[in-house]
Formats: sequence, C-alpha cells, structure tokens
Amino acid sequence: MATTSYNSNQQNDQANSKSGRREFLKAGATISAALLAAPALATSNSNGNKEPGASTLSNASTKERTIGSGKWAMKVSALGLGCMGMSYHRSFIPEKKYMITLIRKAVELGVNLFDTAEAYGPWTNEVLVGEALQPVRKQIQICTKFGFNIQNNQLSGLNSKPEQIRKVVENSLKNLRTDYIDLLYQHRVDPNVPIEEVAGTVQQLIKEGKVKHFGLSEANEANIRKAHAVQPLTALQSEYSLMTREPEKDVIPVCEELGIGFIPYSPLSRAFLSGYINQNTTYNPANDNRPSLPRYQPDAIKANWVMIDTLAEFGNQRGLTPAQVALAWLLAYKPFIVPIPGTTKLAHLQENLWAADYEFTQEELKTLTAKLSAIKVVGARYTGVQAEQTKK
Repeated sequence: MATTSYNSNQQNDQANSKSGRREFLKAGATISAALLAAPALATSNSNGNKEPGASTLSNASTKERTIGSGKWAMKVSALGLGCMGMSYHRSFIPEKKYMITLIRKAVELGVNLFDTAEAYGPWTNEVLVGEALQPVRKQIQICTKFGFNIQNNQLSGLNSKPEQIRKVVENSLKNLRTDYIDLLYQHRVDPNVPIEEVAGTVQQLIKEGKVKHFGLSEANEANIRKAHAVQPLTALQSEYSLMTREPEKDVIPVCEELGIGFIPYSPLSRAFLSGYINQNTTYNPANDNRPSLPRYQPDAIKANWVMIDTLAEFGNQRGLTPAQVALAWLLAYKPFIVPIPGTTKLAHLQENLWAADYEFTQEELKTLTAKLSAIKVVGARYTGVQAEQTKK
C-alpha cells in the first residue's frame, strides 16, 4: 500500500489513539503470558472421566445468546471466533501450533462458536480448526460453508448444485475431524441454482445427521424468505460493523421477524476499527484482499479515521479500546446478533471477549449512535465480482 502524507492534526490524533492501544497491548502481553501458561485443555472419554494429563476448563463469564428459534435454535457464546485470518487473506500465516493454542484458549475463555469455510486456504483453515477442536468437540459448535468451485487451489466461480454441496460436506467432515457440522452456510447465493433447491439439499443432510443447522451468507431479504420456507434458517452471516451498516435496512429486520440469528463477519472492519492498521500499513496482495478494496486505500483510511477518534473518545472515559466499543455497540443493537471477530493474537482475543461485559446506558447508546451515524464512510466495501456476489 502506498504511503500518503497527512496533516499534523491527523498525526496527533492517530498518535494518541495508537498510544492508548499500545498501553492496552502492554497489559495484553501479560495476559497472553498467563494464557499460555494456563493448564491444557480438558478432554473426556465416553465414561465422562478425564483423560490422562487433562485438566479442568476454566470458562470465563462469556455471556450466552440464542440464534435461530424453536427446534432450530442454538445457544452460543455472545462472541464467536472467526478463524479465517489464521491461515488465509491476512497477509501472513502464523505458525499452526500457535493458532491451535489460540483456538483452545478461546474455548477456555468461554467461546463455543467457531467459524471456518472450505474456501479459506482453501481447506487449510478447516484442517486447522478440526485439529484444534477435536479434543473438545462436544463442548463447542463449528460453522463451515459451501458454495464455490475450487480449481488449482483457487476459487473459481460459484457452485451450489446439490452434488457439489454433498461433496463439500463430506470433505469438510473429514477436514474438521467430526461426523456432523453444527451450522452449515451457503457461502454466497448461486444465481444458477434455485435457493429452494439449496435449502432442500441441506434439509436432507440434516435428516441424515451430517448437518445440524442451516444458514446463508450475504443473502438478500427475498432469498432469506425463500430458503427459510423450505428449511428454517438458524443464522444469516453477513458483513456488519460500524463501517458497514447496510444490513440494518432490511436484512436484520427480516431476521428479527423470522427468528433468525444474525452473525456479523468482519465486525471490526478487517482490523480498521481496532486502530491496528493505518494509511502506512502494507499488505501481502498474494494473501490479503484489503489492497483491492476501496475502503483500505490510504486516502480512505485517513478520511475514515474520525470513526476511530469517536470510539476512542467514548472508550477512554470507560476503560475501553475502540475495538471493544465497536463490538459492544453491535451486541447492544439486537439480542440475536453474535459477532465473530477474528484474531491471531491472544491479547486481542481477550480484548474482544471483554467487550461482552460492557453494558451501555440508554443515554450513552443514544448519544454514541448519533455521533457514529453522522460519520460518512468513505470507500466501498467490495468492487467487481465480489460486490456482485453480495447483492443476492
């Protein structure tokens, strides 16, 4: 990403915001050390006895929420963990053993909803998640996705034909080291396959016990209604953050009407709302989609920094980071919203989870929302094919 100059006021504002984050991360380093020193994951055999060397899980007070309704409801932690960035689309790929540690620490801290997809890698992320969660499979819930053709290890168009869905599910079960998927999403709506046919195929997989719940990702109101009429949806996953609030217009209302949970991916706008990236940040275009997205160009980052300043102004008075304020705001918007922020850092994992502990007063929420809503976000979230795939 190219370096762009900016005025002294912006320099001072960003320096103050980054300084606050550095202080948090100093504390976070201590947290990370403590987490790494924590006991190993507990596992149980079929008789309920702990396996040799296993210890008791120390669950934190991560609050629970319900997504879906009736027979199709799931009890989940208030915040899930998006695992994509541990092996895909985030410039670097950390060592696998450390990501396994992070995922397992998330379980100890009370997280029970983990998100992956065959497209992430492809496949490598599912393999990582499967290995990390195998010891505690019955304690957690795994979400994965189908919907793409994959050729020569590259995504090559959409494919939600029934035979493709079944092929993907069988492969995902193997990668995830499990015999069932808790929540199976269609990754993107395929215009060449009726959504009713997709829902019917997943319904059969549910009857066969290979899938427990059905979800869509980036689907519009019409497709949500059509799919839900065939096989009730437990959740809709779409990009939603203070930088991307379009779902508030129609998608979130239809989820509320039909009793469907809403799972925001990129709830921190691909790290922007954490203050962790700025206009000088460079990315590896071979493993990162941000260089191609208008919102992450230097001029757009500079223009949008007012969002960070607004979150920091609120958080500084309450011991919260911008990321925590952003996540707490999403949690306050609707009780069926469960963000899945991703991270590769133990300190950031704890930072994100603490957001669930903050409760706004009515006046705080009203005032903060008014300030945030007045900010004009610069830069589209997607362009080209990606933009088209999110309008279905």
